[in-house]
Amino acid sequence: MVEKKKVCVIGAGVSGLAAAHAFRQRGHDVEIVERGYDLGGVWEPSRSYPDVQTQSPKDLYRYTSMPMPENYPEWPKGTQVHAYLKSYAEQNGLVPLIRYGTKVVSMQRRNGAKGWAVELETGDGTTVTGDFDFVAVCTGNFSEKRELVHPGQDTFVAAGGQVLHSSEYTDPATVRGKRVVVLGFSKSATDIAVNAVNSGAAAVTIVYLEPVWRIPYFIGGLINFKRILYVRAQEVMFPSWNQPLLARLAHAMAKPFVWANWRGLESLLSLQLKLKKTGLRPKVPIETSINCSVPIVTPGFFDMVADGRIKAIQGTIASYAKDTVVLSGGERVKADMAILAVGWKSGVPFLPEEYRRKLVEPDGQYRLYRVIANPDLPDMGFVGFNSSFCTVLSAELAANWLVRYADGKLGRQPTHQEMTDNIEMMLRWKRDERPAAGVYGGLCVAPYHFKHFDELLADIGATKRRRNVLAENFAPPNADAYAGYLNSAPDYRAA
Repeated sequence: MVEKKKVCVIGAGVSGLAAAHAFRQRGHDVEIVERGYDLGGVWEPSRSYPDVQTQSPKDLYRYTSMPMPENYPEWPKGTQVHAYLKSYAEQNGLVPLIRYGTKVVSMQRRNGAKGWAVELETGDGTTVTGDFDFVAVCTGNFSEKRELVHPGQDTFVAAGGQVLHSSEYTDPATVRGKRVVVLGFSKSATDIAVNAVNSGAAAVTIVYLEPVWRIPYFIGGLINFKRILYVRAQEVMFPSWNQPLLARLAHAMAKPFVWANWRGLESLLSLQLKLKKTGLRPKVPIETSINCSVPIVTPGFFDMVADGRIKAIQGTIASYAKDTVVLSGGERVKADMAILAVGWKSGVPFLPEEYRRKLVEPDGQYRLYRVIANPDLPDMGFVGFNSSFCTVLSAELAANWLVRYADGKLGRQPTHQEMTDNIEMMLRWKRDERPAAGVYGGLCVAPYHFKHFDELLADIGATKRRRNVLAENFAPPNADAYAGYLNSAPDYRAA
């Protein structure tokens, strides 16, 4: 018999909602702690820059039990995603479980008992402690803003300039008539640069360290990129972990064809995106850099760089002066506003130091079995840390794996030693064989979505019925099919 647990879910974004639903489905008592005043995480409106939209099509950015509305566009806007998440929370009875405006300050193992004592701080500064049998950390990779302060920033601001993190740029009217410098080259950076042009900025400059490969929504103007990057046939072109001998031999024999495939894609992207004309063609082979940080092309960005509406300068910000941003190459750019699209910090600052050392390696790599659990952190797991192009599905599978792991109900329940050995193997593979897998602290499963999902389903004890060969190898993940796989696993409820 599985004993009912009191579970603390930290975060009410995509992964927190998935975790809360999974634990509640199995009969556990759930409390969701959310430091903001609305659900949605990165999709919460006060954190969203104008025109933000998904990088994944709506059929790949959904929970298995709930499709996005038919009237949504293929790549929904941020407000639509937020409305979808709110509907999911309401439909599954999760809204009453959320404690808004509540921050996790610290955690300690309970004396003489399993579980954790979690110190919480409410919006008015009141501190309370809650006792929980299990904690699901669902803060993901985008919870803490990466802050940058450069010399002369106070002078720039005193003269009327503004310096914002990308998440603070929420009103396009603020750039009208202004000279804007955007630092960064992620999708958020290019989205904001294009939005600034369209919102009437007087001048827009984007400052980047290195050009990166990025993928248009339609490759060659015709093929939806999900048919290229989200299919098994493409995934098998990447050498992966724990490959049997025959698979390694097959990959070695196919190497010339795989090489030709990537060079062809590079040529097509260079032509379609005007990479040579704009001087933004990356120097690294595309296959060495495909991971969760590969951005989707912001429509209009390369055209605006080509015709001068956006000026692209390689380098970084060195300092500020009055009405000027000084770059590392010596360029001085007149500016009224600097928007820093420099990303986010991942981490678990509320964990005691002794446990943080067990969780994170000195080089920043996370020690997580299946990117979900650490054998040396009892009564705890991580949902949404298995970042991928299929964020929602990744989080939902992780949540279903985690509740069974917590209850000892995995079809393949790993021992402490098995988890430790697997973690060490994965760390070696990321460091020695696939350095691109080290981004986000090694918490990215792209481009190995199918292999990762297969491992989770096998652990859960799900029956994965094969469709047909074409669908299995040339179609993206199907959320409805994964709903069936999850439902095929042995059922149980805590009592």
